[in-house]
Amino acid sequence: MRVRLQQTTETRVADETYHFRWKYRAQLAKRITPMLMASSQVVAAPILRRAWLLMKFITSRDNAFFKQLIKLAGSAQERKGAGLTLLDGVHLIDTYHHVIGLPHYLIVSKSYLENQEVKHLLAEQGGEKGEKVVVLPDSLFREVSPVKTPTGIIALVPISLPASLSAAMPARKGQSGDSFCVLLEAIQDPGNLGSILRSAAAAGASDAYLSDGCADAWSPKTLRAAMGAHFLLRIHEQSDLLGVARTFLGKVIATSLKARTSLYQTRLTGPVAFVFGNEGAGLSDAILQASSEQICIPMSGDMESLNAAAAAAVCFFERVRQVKDDLDWTV
Repeated sequence: MRVRLQQTTETRVADETYHFRWKYRAQLAKRITPMLMASSQVVAAPILRRAWLLMKFITSRDNAFFKQLIKLAGSAQERKGAGLTLLDGVHLIDTYHHVIGLPHYLIVSKSYLENQEVKHLLAEQGGEKGEKVVVLPDSLFREVSPVKTPTGIIALVPISLPASLSAAMPARKGQSGDSFCVLLEAIQDPGNLGSILRSAAAAGASDAYLSDGCADAWSPKTLRAAMGAHFLLRIHEQSDLLGVARTFLGKVIATSLKARTSLYQTRLTGPVAFVFGNEGAGLSDAILQASSEQICIPMSGDMESLNAAAAAAVCFFERVRQVKDDLDWTV
């Protein structure tokens, strides 16, 4: 076995290529061909067969590429420095492919190679570029996976900067420009942050501005919770929320338990920027003063408050309802 290690500035990760003997390749092809032909996607079998022959099999923890994956999975600093992150699961990878394009690499656990969804991804995203598929033993894959129960496939992709997403973002009906965005102050939980981004994207927001104290937007946990929202929103990390609030051409609406105005008494059909704060401390006095309106969400039960993700979803979709009602009246 011969190993060639090449570092590229585009991916900033080690690309380790394995050259197997033709005898081994023939044995491998003979073993997997029945499995490929048994797939419902028989037309893709020749493509998958070529991809199998070009796959890279990594078995050592000392492998440079594997070490880089471990760093990217566990370190925000490493992700930002490399400009790369990891997507976990078929759905997230498929969404990335359809909105942005092909990932740099697909990393698959060995036992997951027989999964029908993986075969489909290889046929759609691998093809003649099967050398971009890396196979790990299940034990190594578990070390890289961001979840306790691994999905069996992750993708290595570049972090999408706001400017690069503008061209890829689909047009949205009933709005133009930056008429709807969200400002997040010190949202520290990755799951809450991802859920807010997911709801914002579903409700048609164009931009999300995150303060310094927020969780890493591009961590695997946040990405998984957002379920593809990162590819439909322009996400601005380490933002000056006061500056954004003061220059936004529309209502800047902050949620506060002390507010007397109900969400349902507020007109939301024009340009709106919603502001949400830390799950425990809420919004700072400075951002409350910079907002044009403060609202509360009325609750019938005895709970004191909603968590940030739930409150955000309620606000976003009240805006969706109001905009829809306005459109219905004008038709």
